[in-house]
Amino acid sequence: MESISGKVAIVGAADSDVGVVPHMSATQLCVDAALRCLNDAGVTKDEVDGIITCNSFVEPILYHAETIAEYLKISPKYCMSVANGGGTTFSILHHAASAIVTGMCETVLITMADSIKSGLTRDQAMTFQASAGHPEFEIPYGPTVPAFYGLIAQAHIKKYGTTPEQLAKVAVSAREHACLNPTAQMRERINIDDVLNSRMIADPLHLLDCSLVSDGGSAILLTSAKRAKDFPHQPVYLLGAGEGHHHEHISQAPSLTTSAAVDSGRRAFEMAGLQPKDMDIAQIYDAFTSMVILQLEDLGFCEKGDGGAFVESGAIDLGGEIPVNTHGGLLSHCHPGHPGSMFALTETVQQLRHQAVERQVNDAELALVHGQGGIMSTHATLIFGRERT
Repeated sequence: MESISGKVAIVGAADSDVGVVPHMSATQLCVDAALRCLNDAGVTKDEVDGIITCNSFVEPILYHAETIAEYLKISPKYCMSVANGGGTTFSILHHAASAIVTGMCETVLITMADSIKSGLTRDQAMTFQASAGHPEFEIPYGPTVPAFYGLIAQAHIKKYGTTPEQLAKVAVSAREHACLNPTAQMRERINIDDVLNSRMIADPLHLLDCSLVSDGGSAILLTSAKRAKDFPHQPVYLLGAGEGHHHEHISQAPSLTTSAAVDSGRRAFEMAGLQPKDMDIAQIYDAFTSMVILQLEDLGFCEKGDGGAFVESGAIDLGGEIPVNTHGGLLSHCHPGHPGSMFALTETVQQLRHQAVERQVNDAELALVHGQGGIMSTHATLIFGRERT
């Protein structure tokens, strides 16, 4: 089977404004991010012949990608809309790469946005949070999304002795990184006590253990490795990609303490011919602090059960063993729903271009990005590098 490793590269990346952006709709944010991305790549919209988007909660459109293409006044050869939760961004990237490698198109724009901070009422948001479970075995009992993740966190605490302070350290680290990022939604420093004293949401998860609610959009431009050097910035090459799927509904999960990141990570590393120890940076989906600890273990950055101590040691901080979520992550940079992972991807591009200024990881050459959707169900891992392997 032919591999896509090293055959495509990201040549453009940009974000819209994030946080609270009431003057722009979800569609406008999506287009704004796309136009900024094209400007970053130094190309016009007419050079785009493939487009992928993610549908919006606030402005759902039946043919979303086609609508954005229409808005941009382009006629792509390749057009796709997706919505797989937080894993969407990364699972779709290898589809775009395959389209380029097989000649379906040459230049794919991936742009995603939503406005769940400005566009949803509290009642609408709560309805969504309470509708994610199994219709027969979960929803009738009233759990929300944070409750499901609280269950996972409690399982990890019971099995491995992970502490609330270790969970809180994930949030503190993310906020420290956000303080160095002028685009982050939250930039006021916090400490462990701030997290533990914030309002309880779903035991053991406090308010500051949970991701933000945001407006925002983000986009990347992908093309073949052969063409990548014709663009103005350092190309960022896709070296490995993998998916993993163990369940959809949490009541059917084979384990609450080991996720399908084990599979997605292994497949991505195998494709790239690399190992966790080779990575300079990791961007890991952090809708809740406990997820980072569990996924660090499953992706091979530390032994199973050691994630809490690993985080507590400072390993995920800038200057640590593997800096994680250097832009601030979903916990402190922004989280507009399905597009949330995109900002980890554009941050990775900045890091591997060596453009991240105060938060730049020294001599960063290789990066892992990992997303998950559902309730720790749909996992996707990507490996990127400054050079083709």
